[in-house]
Amino acid sequence: MIDRRLIQNFNWGLLGLTFALSLMGIMTLYSAVTAGKSNVQDALYLKQIVWYCAGFGVMIISFLFNYKALDRWALVIYGLSILLLVLVLFFGKYVGGARRWLMIGPFSFQPSELAKLAVIIVLARYYSKTANIKGLLLGGLLTPFLLSIVPFVLIMLQPDLGTAMMIFLITASMSVFIKIERKAFIYLVSTGVIIIPMVWFLLKDYQKQRIMTFLNPEHDPLGAGYHIIQSKIAIGSGMISGKGFLKGTQSALSFLPEQHTDFIFSVLAEEWGFIGSLVLILVFFMLITWSLKITHGCRDPFGTILSFGISAMLSWQVIVNTGMAMGLMPVVGVTLPFISYGGSSIITTLAGIGILLNISMRRYMFE
Repeated sequence: MIDRRLIQNFNWGLLGLTFALSLMGIMTLYSAVTAGKSNVQDALYLKQIVWYCAGFGVMIISFLFNYKALDRWALVIYGLSILLLVLVLFFGKYVGGARRWLMIGPFSFQPSELAKLAVIIVLARYYSKTANIKGLLLGGLLTPFLLSIVPFVLIMLQPDLGTAMMIFLITASMSVFIKIERKAFIYLVSTGVIIIPMVWFLLKDYQKQRIMTFLNPEHDPLGAGYHIIQSKIAIGSGMISGKGFLKGTQSALSFLPEQHTDFIFSVLAEEWGFIGSLVLILVFFMLITWSLKITHGCRDPFGTILSFGISAMLSWQVIVNTGMAMGLMPVVGVTLPFISYGGSSIITTLAGIGILLNISMRRYMFE
């Protein structure tokens, strides 16, 4: 028998926002791959629907079991994630100068996307057992550092700067949320200020070029700066109300690169304008606020930290992707949750939503 309290505590608002963003994503992707094209590229559009079906299946599974099981299986999940990241370096599909995908029959998936959830789960397990009112000392931060640096390095070797940066931002956000002792925090910030410039020498040439292009895209408008310039033109040409569904010229005439993934926000902004872009950002804001409300209402340390980690993952992806499309951040290849094409991204995002629903449903157990 199903406990009626699970149904009574089900978060219908979060589910509704998830469906709303999914619908917006399918519509925007359809426009991105079909507008102005005589031979409709429906393969990507239909594949995304398949991935959404699989993703919602994963979401349902994610809230059916008690999320406390993730605490017990955290190290196993993390270990499997690391194994997949190692395998992709040797057996991964090589596309566009990077080896990021493992093939399973006709489908490919990106282990680095799943690694984000694995890091969140294992850090939630560690912090739920070590956090204290005074804050963590430097010694207490060594384990989280090691747990995050391993996937960070493996992902950088693919190379995938965007996802590696997400791992860093998620870890930093969760660590600050738990509370770091003041002296330890000052030491970490000071060390970061010294180390970050050194990272420049570890970047590949194309990654350095992306950063330099971000600082001055007009320096090479037909080369390295082309992506950002075309994206800003698309967003600006949408003006207040946009050009209308399937009427975007930048995407239809293929001026906008990677319009179905990294720059899909530009497609939406051109067709729906400032109003449509604002609506999308407001829906994302509501989703993230809803997830943080789950964090605030949870009385279980593991559930609290886990839900915050997922909220941080969604928040940073929205901030980085939209900032990248508007030229406010370097182009690093971060997908926009629910909107960008990509099966691994969709499944990871919906799995995260499922875990949030799971935590919300079972909050009565700790009241």
